Amino acid sequence: MSRIKGSKNRLWTKEEKLEIVLRNVEEHIGTRRLAKMYSIDGGMIRRWIRTYLEFGEEGLQSKKKTGNRFSALHTSKSLTEVDRLKLIVMKQEIEIERLKKGYIVKGVGASKEFVTSRDLNSK
Repeated sequence: MSRIKGSKNRLWTKEEKLEIVLRNVEEHIGTRRLAKMYSIDGGMIRRWIRTYLEFGEEGLQSKKKTGNRFSALHTSKSLTEVDRLKLIVMKQEIEIERLKKGYIVKGVGASKEFVTSRDLNSK
């Protein structure tokens, strides 16, 4: 069950997950059949069932996914001094790792590209 490239991931509510899990647990409908019925990956259903059996209904509650915890800081206008310093340190650590791998930045903004330093003449 794949999605179209560029489309958003399907978000399942706690109630939808519970309905699917209970159909497996109480009505003994197999995960393959449920996967076809709901157009969902069977592995995801099995993970929901395992979570439900271990933690109950509260285990099916969606957890907030976080990406880069400093990404909001980058655009925030009201940064505390500590947050601003954390952001600077994070940027410097990323830059250090990039340089260790031998990449340099060529261009700016949207036309920025990373080029390996092996490809460039060092003179």
